[in-house]
Formats: sequence, C-alpha cells, structure tokens
Amino acid sequence: MGWIVVFAIVVLFFTMVRVVNQYERKVVLTLGRFTGTLKPGLNLIIPFIQTTMNVDVREKAVDVPSQEAMTKDNISCTVNAVIYYRIKEDQVERAVLNVRNLDYAMTQFALTTMRNIVGQFELDELLAKREEAASKIKEIVDEKSDAWGVDVLSVELKDINLPDDLKRTIGKQAEAEREKRAKIITSEGELASAENLRQAARMLAEAPGALHLRTLQSINDISSDQSNTTIWMMPIEILDAIKGFGANFGKKN
Repeated sequence: MGWIVVFAIVVLFFTMVRVVNQYERKVVLTLGRFTGTLKPGLNLIIPFIQTTMNVDVREKAVDVPSQEAMTKDNISCTVNAVIYYRIKEDQVERAVLNVRNLDYAMTQFALTTMRNIVGQFELDELLAKREEAASKIKEIVDEKSDAWGVDVLSVELKDINLPDDLKRTIGKQAEAEREKRAKIITSEGELASAENLRQAARMLAEAPGALHLRTLQSINDISSDQSNTTIWMMPIEILDAIKGFGANFGKKN
C-alpha cells in the first residue's frame, strides 16, 4: 500500500512541475482564465486545475508571399516581403488570448498593408524608395499588431517584379539612354579636338617658323618608317612662285 502512495506522490509531483526554457514563456490558465505567466526555470502549477501554453519570445522571420499590386501610375507589379518580429516578454498573454494563429494573422495583414502602400507610390518612386515603402508598412503593421503583444523589428521588400513587356520597354529605354550619352561624349570629344586644331592653326599662323619646325618633325617621323616611301622636298618659295605665275597667266588670258 505504501508504494502506491509513493508512486501517486511522484506522479503528482511531475504533473505539477513545469520547466520553462530561456527563450520561451508559459501562459497559465486557471480553470480557463488567465492568471499569470511562468518565467524561465522550474515552476509549479496546480494539476488538473491549471494548464499552460508555450509562447516563443525569440525573433521570427515570416515571409509575406508575392502579391500583385497596382502602383499610383496604374502599373501592375508583383511584390513580396519578409517581416521580422518578436513577442514582447511582458505581453505574451496577448499572443495567446487575442489572436488564434499569430503568424497567419501577421502575414495576412502585411499583405493588405503592402498592397495599399504600393498604391501610394509611382513605379519609379517605388523602385528608388524601397526603404521608405518598407518603413511605412512596418509602421502600420506594428501599430496593428500591438494588440497581439508583437514588436515588429523591420520589414524588408525582397522583390519587385514587373511584367515582361514592361521589362522590355525599360530595357529599350535604358539602351537609348546609353546611346544618347555615348553620342554626347563623342560630340564633346570632337568639339574639344576641333578647338585644339583651331588653336594650333592660330599659333602656326602667328609664328611661321613653327610651321617649318613642325614640317621637319613630320619628315623625321616618316623617315624612321622602314617602308619604301619616297619623299620629295620642295621649298615653299617655289610653290609661292608657281602660284604667282599661275595667277599672272590667268589675268593675261
């Protein structure tokens, strides 16, 4: 008889003991009513009268599935995101008493919020200001989920996918922009080259001796070439005499 009593005491003891890990809390319900929270360590409850529910207080990452949304300038795009959140340690009972499936509730509310926020941005703004859009989503989701004892740490927009025809249009636009820049750079180079030639011509006109030196330098460069090029040198005075003779001959005729 004695061993039966000992066995009953041991069983009763184990039904009273609750071990809580460091990363979780246990919500205590007494006859179905919330009466407290068990903290990490060894805890005792009243068997058959009190029950416990585990709540993980570690940071969680929940994927928000792809959602088709319309931007402010009526362009359809597909957006997905990820939410990082944790349950507040001093409000763990809200995650049990105020919402049935916390992850599902967070995901669904984030979906609707994301669609509404995307509609406030034009496509170019959405692509350039992803962080601003994500910040607005975080602010709204955090405010709503406060009743669930949740602290939203951050919201990140993962992908913004565009329709194929729009991708091709953007690709053509980018290519046209690159060609435009290339033409501008080429024209600027040609303008600078023409300006340098103009300045060089002015300098040579002001200093005739410089033209002779440039001619000699060119002849020296050509002479170093190992090809069969033959160079005939003629004084400029002879050319001037030929030009003068041609002019006088034309007047006589």
